[in-house]
Amino acid sequence: MGSIQQKTSMRKIIIVGIFVLFSLQMKAQNATKYSNEFLNLGVGARAMGMSNVAVSLTDDVSSGYWNPSGLVDIQDKIQASFMHSAYFAGIANYDYLGIATKPTENSALGLTILRFGVDGILNTLDLIKNGEINYDRITQFSAVDYAFIAHYAQTVDIVGLNRSSFFQDSKLSWGVNTKVINRKAGPFATAWGFGFDAGARLTGLKYGWSFGVMAKDVTTTFNTWRYSFSERDKEVFAQTGNDIPINTLELTLPRLILGAGKKWNIEKFEITTATDFEITTDGKRNTLIKSNPFSIDPKIGAEFGYKFKNDDNKVSLRMGIGNFQKETNKNGSRITSFMPTVGVGIKIKSFSIDYALTDIGDMSAALYSNVISVRFGFDATKIKK
Repeated sequence: MGSIQQKTSMRKIIIVGIFVLFSLQMKAQNATKYSNEFLNLGVGARAMGMSNVAVSLTDDVSSGYWNPSGLVDIQDKIQASFMHSAYFAGIANYDYLGIATKPTENSALGLTILRFGVDGILNTLDLIKNGEINYDRITQFSAVDYAFIAHYAQTVDIVGLNRSSFFQDSKLSWGVNTKVINRKAGPFATAWGFGFDAGARLTGLKYGWSFGVMAKDVTTTFNTWRYSFSERDKEVFAQTGNDIPINTLELTLPRLILGAGKKWNIEKFEITTATDFEITTDGKRNTLIKSNPFSIDPKIGAEFGYKFKNDDNKVSLRMGIGNFQKETNKNGSRITSFMPTVGVGIKIKSFSIDYALTDIGDMSAALYSNVISVRFGFDATKIKK
């Protein structure tokens, strides 16, 4: 009887697995690859200095972005952070603001606001009228992406796991994100989107291990695009051979991030290493491990910290390697490129300032970027972990 039940359960699992794969494949055929990609740039110079390795490590206000379950480990009653970075030699600007609070010892709430924008784009549609050129008719507009993300996190009782010595002091937490997206391209296009994320984190394990998982766009995120062009704009588009966009629905398929980290404490020194594996489901990408519809992008990061005075004061050095891709060099040979990152940070009680520099030595095609983030606590009363 037990054997029959096991076979029936196995069949159900296989059927569900086939259905999920079929659904992802069907959605991938209608999805836009790299949709809402500004949501994957990262936040906080600490994680970005470690090549965006954070799913298993994050334990501050930026957890709302990386893995909301980490919000239960913030050390202040209320914690806030902001960040600014410039991309493509300052052409694009990326800004982040986050705030989180712990209404109870075992739960947390938070809000994240993201803005990625290219400002001062020249609109030359009216440059030529009736065969005459008039530069006074040139205007400017911005292409801006916004995201508003609400977070909730809570710890879970795992008494059963604590019977094992490896899990004796462990803590399991889970978290969810609800996000609203607004994207604009001047007066020409506007999109509104809606989606969910979910994450979990297991910490306090023996030997300093921690594990994390983050499912982004877990239900598929939908962006509804609406375009607005005057008759004059349509005429210019037709004369220059450009297609006129039509209102459309853009899908962002789920991606799964698996992470593991380990921490060593040697007197005043603290060493942390971690790795993340980011699995996308929107078709073959130029990553280290690729297939259709799944591609895997591995990342490795490390942090070396020195505590001075007490545990509330620390200076850290960080580094990481990620964004592995296949490229063609000047000789026509295929090579594997990667993007290294470095960073530094200092923490004094409830105040932290961090800096990260990406793409050291121009090992990838992207231009280097400088990232600065600040984090501070509003309430001096610490929450004991």
